[in-house]
Amino acid sequence: MNDTTGEFAVEAPFTVGARLAEARKAHALDLADIAARTRVPLRHLEAIEAGDIAALPAVPYSVGFVRAFAQIVGLDANALAREFREEMGGGQPERIIPEPFEPADPARVPSRFLVTVAIVVAIVLGGAYALWRSGAFTGSGDEERVASATPAQGLPEPTPPPASIAPPAPTPSSGPVVLTALEPVWLRVSDGGTRLIEKQLNVGETWEVPATAADPRILTGRPQALRVTVGSAVIPPLGAPERTIRDVSLKADALLARLNPPTASAAPVPAAALPGDPAPVLPNPAPINP
Repeated sequence: MNDTTGEFAVEAPFTVGARLAEARKAHALDLADIAARTRVPLRHLEAIEAGDIAALPAVPYSVGFVRAFAQIVGLDANALAREFREEMGGGQPERIIPEPFEPADPARVPSRFLVTVAIVVAIVLGGAYALWRSGAFTGSGDEERVASATPAQGLPEPTPPPASIAPPAPTPSSGPVVLTALEPVWLRVSDGGTRLIEKQLNVGETWEVPATAADPRILTGRPQALRVTVGSAVIPPLGAPERTIRDVSLKADALLARLNPPTASAAPVPAAALPGDPAPVLPNPAPINP
């Protein structure tokens, strides 16, 4: 492309935009086709071909547009990008850095299925970690739940039984073993390797030990919060207040034995001191001579 001035032929500069336009026309493509394939706004493509630098955005973005344009029309994208940077006055970079407006490679974009699988795996791992922390697999959470079970606000603490020895109560012949919550209390009852119950009983809630249980045993951290009955007999607390008890039998005969605990032998009481007994027989005194 030459302009004639007098007797000399002056070659007009062949800009990057002009070469891109020429290559586009050689491939019978419109600017709209280039815009659709590169996702570059049509107005920016028109400014590149026209050499309208003022209508273009910053140098890095414009160079990326040129590189994407050159790839579509089969030109050397890196060489044209360097030349266009010089045309815009940005200088030649030391190394080539991929621009953000290059056409995305569909093969590198994860599919929706892979994203969904990754989310599901993350949820499953999070749930497994939460179960492990709760001690559901190892049973280590029992002590934490026992320690965390606190008495309800505003409810009075149960009064411990008096230290004096009460007269033995009559032992009933039979009856179900029933646990009644005087306060919110967590407990676990097992029969061998089977857990019969593991929950927190609320105030007034009851639970009856199954009659088929061979050797039921209880674990709880607040034995004073439970009222234990065998039939009509009320059993004393199974342990000291706010002390964890474990493996305490809930069999009826073991509980009824708590009504008459063995006591230390007391000093013998003289027979004359017991009411209702006959007076002691004394030997006849020797006669007194007058």
